[in-house]
Amino acid sequence: MILDKIVEDKKLRLPEHKARVSEEKMRRLAEAYEGVSPSFREALAKPGISIIGEFKKASPSLGRISSKLDLTDRIGEYNASVDAISCLTEEDHFLGNAQYLREIRDITPLPIIRKDFMIEEYQFYEAKAIGANAVLLIAAILDDAQMKGFYDLTKELGMDALVETHDEWEMERALRLDAEIVGVNNRDLRDFSIHLDTTKRLSKMVPEGKIFVAESGIVSDADVRFLKESRVDAFLIGRAFMEAESPRELAKRWKAM
Repeated sequence: MILDKIVEDKKLRLPEHKARVSEEKMRRLAEAYEGVSPSFREALAKPGISIIGEFKKASPSLGRISSKLDLTDRIGEYNASVDAISCLTEEDHFLGNAQYLREIRDITPLPIIRKDFMIEEYQFYEAKAIGANAVLLIAAILDDAQMKGFYDLTKELGMDALVETHDEWEMERALRLDAEIVGVNNRDLRDFSIHLDTTKRLSKMVPEGKIFVAESGIVSDADVRFLKESRVDAFLIGRAFMEAESPRELAKRWKAM
């Protein structure tokens, strides 16, 4: 399964990070961070559809992405049109890097979510230290105790958490956690197939008061119309924006629909 391979590779990568900066030092850097701290939750809680624009270099399903914009120009487009930014930092399968998030933090006032496969406390300290305002918690790779511990740590560090689900069981677990922001990844991380009706199906479980995010597979006007019927508060959009000549125009059109 692809997801298992990504997690195994992440386990191999983490000792490299810790060899450069120890966990104790990273924790101190996180606690000392005094940079920009806009609220990810508040950015998504505004009336109307909010959009999270993603920055990524590649994915296992797409391979390398041919972007028409460099990082600086892309974030300029996002600053003018979206409500938050997602940055992939996973190295082996998405060609991400923590340095990308640092660079984005320097040129945007928007909240940033670190999108990675978070499996150790070290990654949460690092997320805070590099300027992230939120992190992704993937229910499929965490047991209940891990998810609760990481959720609490995220809050202690002054960040928000987007708890990502793929099916009814994972959504039940996210709601038992009382997560403020719950998402549905329309891409099945086991085989990377896309099913937009996953969001529609799981939306029936999400109570009022939660922020509900649709992730992945949003590439057309028809996709936007379909998902807007599912009471979503926000879209997380990667491929469509990465391949667009003007993500700003695309974001504005989809918000207005």
